[in-house]
Amino acid sequence: MIRAITSTYLVLPIDNIDTDIIIPARFLKVTGKAGLGRHLFANWRYAGDGSPRPDFVLNRPDAAAARVLVAGDNFGCGSSREHAPWALADFGFRAVVSTSFASIFRNNCLKNGLLPIAVGPAFHRKLVEAAGGGTVTIDLEARTVTLADGTSATFPIEPFPRYCLLNGLDELSFLLQQEGAIAAFERGGAAGS
Repeated sequence: MIRAITSTYLVLPIDNIDTDIIIPARFLKVTGKAGLGRHLFANWRYAGDGSPRPDFVLNRPDAAAARVLVAGDNFGCGSSREHAPWALADFGFRAVVSTSFASIFRNNCLKNGLLPIAVGPAFHRKLVEAAGGGTVTIDLEARTVTLADGTSATFPIEPFPRYCLLNGLDELSFLLQQEGAIAAFERGGAAGS
């Protein structure tokens, strides 16, 4: 369930980061989501000997507390692997803010409880410039992103995924909530046939 998030945020303002960079293919041998966060951005995050690169943003001491990632344009392009939003969520992110997302990645995020937020280039620039310990507040009901200085932007989201995120539902649990109505419809259909 996502209603509001207030958090420090990390900035990785590189355009066209594809899903193979988000979670390299060699880590896709699992069907579970748990543990994928330690492989998030593995090719950039770790040296050849497996040691963390101190200059990579996810290796900063404050990174573990950040719930929001500010990414570059066209984030999540490439293959449709669902492991990418799984890895981001397992690391602890609850939202990713960019100027645009690959559509399949965006849909996978929404189905997995990770909020992809597209903002205009000017507001994105403010987010990047205000990074470095700055906080951001995301209000899903109001559809706003607000910086600590009060600068704010609205973001689009379709009603159905917004409803699901606000109520902590995935598509299956939403459908199961309709079980009574489906049964009533089927009874009515059977009576009419």
